[in-house]
Amino acid sequence: MKNQICTVFSLGNVPYSDSMELQTDLAQQRAKGLIGDTLLLLEHPNIYTIGRRGNKSDILITKEKLDELNIEVSYVDRGGQVTYHGPGQLIGYPILDLHNWGGPVRYVRAIESALIGTLRSFGVPCERVEGQTGVWVPNQPPAIVRRKKIASIGLRISRGISTHGFALNIDPDLSFFDYIIPCGIRDQGTTSIAEELGKVPKLIEIQSQLVKKLEYHLERRMTFGTNSTISVS
Repeated sequence: MKNQICTVFSLGNVPYSDSMELQTDLAQQRAKGLIGDTLLLLEHPNIYTIGRRGNKSDILITKEKLDELNIEVSYVDRGGQVTYHGPGQLIGYPILDLHNWGGPVRYVRAIESALIGTLRSFGVPCERVEGQTGVWVPNQPPAIVRRKKIASIGLRISRGISTHGFALNIDPDLSFFDYIIPCGIRDQGTTSIAEELGKVPKLIEIQSQLVKKLEYHLERRMTFGTNSTISVS
């Protein structure tokens, strides 16, 4: 598996619905063996997505306020609950054949490890929290919240093929998280690389580190593809 190639595409800002259509198409092709493993790196315009365990009541503002903020709401087929996506996040959608991987828990832990390694390489202290998926930055007393989430993970695995993925907060507008109960967690905060470091590393440097860490933890050989070979609506 370590010699298995995963092609990476860095797509920029892509509407959420377009990215879902693209993932569906790529997953179908991957299931048929028409393409190899693929990783999409991108960001989205402002949107709240509600996963299979989510509830609209976890969005705490009215439709009028959503319209005022120009933010969409979409029900999606990934695991998890409600989360926010928007500019300033690095979103990753791995479309991988996981038949010989060893189960979804190992897959989630591999993604968490890659995100943790990436963040620590830029000097961001972070950790796993037992029983909670994602990556967290610990707070020191007398902070009100014990920890703040900096990366979220929400996946779907169907017929052995993964879709959806992770969101890493680089420099998003964190106020959008105030209008939801993110991932169903009421007593924790949200943070970003910019918030923790007081500066923003270059996106290309973050992507480069992340791809290296994913290459190691997902046991794939990452290679960048040409965007002209992939179709985004």
